[in-house]
Amino acid sequence: MNTPSHAILNLAILGKVTHPEANLLIVLGGILPDIPIFLFYGWAKLIAKMPEEQIWLQGYYSPIMQTIVAISHSIPLAVIGLAIATFYQWKILQILCLSLILHSLFDLPVHHDDAHRHFVPFSNYRFISPVSYWDTKHYGSIVSLVEILLVFGATIRVFPGVESPVGKGLMILVNSLSVISYLYFYVYLKYKLWVN
Repeated sequence: MNTPSHAILNLAILGKVTHPEANLLIVLGGILPDIPIFLFYGWAKLIAKMPEEQIWLQGYYSPIMQTIVAISHSIPLAVIGLAIATFYQWKILQILCLSLILHSLFDLPVHHDDAHRHFVPFSNYRFISPVSYWDTKHYGSIVSLVEILLVFGATIRVFPGVESPVGKGLMILVNSLSVISYLYFYVYLKYKLWVN
């Protein structure tokens, strides 16, 4: 699932059961597991000057990168964090851990070739989903459209409760870029290939 989608969907699910001040933590928990991927991409592209294909076919699948991604997407580690936070009644950490868990639960059913090891450190099992959020060989165009519709619905739900103009602007931007990206990658490029 696309990183910004996690933030909006998590906010739609968790925002109602918490107080408005927790929204930032919910959004942070929604994007935090993917931050290592963005940092890696920035390093690979800007510093190591890797070509795009090498970044995603080799660098991303290096053992160190896969370990970092597995840790950041680990459901057991987030549950342990939630248990500790609950024991000590640390509400802030509870909210963050719940959002981390939701991120991984949303990712679990939409990753095929790029499935994460969601059960590290107890298991290296990867759930290889029959569908992918991006790969057209595994219904990526359909899953991506469903994701856009879910995020749009979630945005309608949470938009009135978000008081920050920046927050509202970011939700509009995420929805707009999602539609533009979908039209470009799954409609325009497909049409261009079909015509040629």
